[in-house]
Amino acid sequence: MNDITPNELKERLDKGEKLFIIDVREPYEYEEYNIGAVLVPLGDLQSRIDEFEDWMNEEVIVHCKSGGRSAAAKSFMIQYGFKNVRNLIGGAMACQALGM
Repeated sequence: MNDITPNELKERLDKGEKLFIIDVREPYEYEEYNIGAVLVPLGDLQSRIDEFEDWMNEEVIVHCKSGGRSAAAKSFMIQYGFKNVRNLIGGAMACQALGM
């Protein structure tokens, strides 16, 4: 599955779509700015992955500050068996730039 752009994400959120978004940044980053995603720091993802098994065949969007950590999270989740993981291109910085 292709990654998702901040514009596409914003459009979908503005339409009221219920999306499953995982933020893989650290808690202090989440406290400074977040888009309402579920916080699962990248270092905790492996130990918490079973919490998200209901989403194995659903769209899951992952993001971090700029896209690097979430790319690693996407790769791990796909290896674990998730079918539709999308990385938010540009991460939280891109969302902030859009005024989200």
